[in-house]
Amino acid sequence: MNDSSKDSLPQDNTDHRFGSRIEPTQKYGVTTGDSGLRDTNDGAHLSTTTRASVGRSGNRHRTRVRDLGAVAVRLSQRDWAILNSVATHRFLTVRHIQILHFGELAPGAARRITQRVLARLRQWRVLAALPRRVGGTVAGSDGLTHHVDEIGWRLLQHGSGRVRRRFNDPSTRFVDHQLAIADAHTAVVVAQQAEKLELVSCDIDSQAWRHYLGLGGARLQLKPDLYLETSSPPASDYIDLWFIEIDRGTESIPVLLGKCRDYVTYYRTGSHGNEFPQVLWLLHAATPERLDNRRQALTAALAADKTLPASLFQILTPDQLIPTITKGAAL
Repeated sequence: MNDSSKDSLPQDNTDHRFGSRIEPTQKYGVTTGDSGLRDTNDGAHLSTTTRASVGRSGNRHRTRVRDLGAVAVRLSQRDWAILNSVATHRFLTVRHIQILHFGELAPGAARRITQRVLARLRQWRVLAALPRRVGGTVAGSDGLTHHVDEIGWRLLQHGSGRVRRRFNDPSTRFVDHQLAIADAHTAVVVAQQAEKLELVSCDIDSQAWRHYLGLGGARLQLKPDLYLETSSPPASDYIDLWFIEIDRGTESIPVLLGKCRDYVTYYRTGSHGNEFPQVLWLLHAATPERLDNRRQALTAALAADKTLPASLFQILTPDQLIPTITKGAAL
């Protein structure tokens, strides 16, 4: 079965307001087909990122403005959606992209089409892949972690004036944290696709940050990893608000407590309105024993600090995220 027969799924709809009867912010389906891209090499080797061509002088090929325009007009709406998702998350795996943009296809077809589309976007230097793979011995292109490449950033800047993020070789710690954010996001998307909940709104990384004034008029920032608005069951009259903090065990408990105090400070300003989001700490660890120890340590530290209201925070493991969200906030 070819791509075009699979690609007629709903387009994203992002024109929503909080507090009204609304549809989910993202449908996360395939937006358009590849009918205009049949001359591309979607059969390229899927486990590599195509390098920029090199001229006779040995210099890297410089993409001319007219070449940039040629790439732009050949990108489908779905290609643009993928590019924006990767730019927002900074790093996404093949599995993340499959869930976000091909989730309404049968799993086998979704995997094949995702790999083929990503190979093409890498060939055009819209996206690139990190040299290391996630998941250890993951075979082929399934283990690739994608980020925006040179042409992708130029397209984003030209189309929307989006500020380019300087790309240096990222640390494993930073990449793992960004991928953990994507894991949480895609877990909620999968739950929506299964009709367990409705994802009304999702702000990621810097989009989720809140600016407010502290004592003496100091300009402060609250920096959650995710901000979600959900409704459970879908189409419910009630919307639950969530701040999500990802902890991979790389920071000390005092650092986590400091972040909790930031939430309390922001809460006391009243900047968020009448309904304040529940703060979910999503803990990760290499072993179940370490995870349990980490959870107990943070729980005890929160209980010992009387300035931190216990009802504001929940401490979860990744498998508890969806059951907690579907149950709803209880502040």
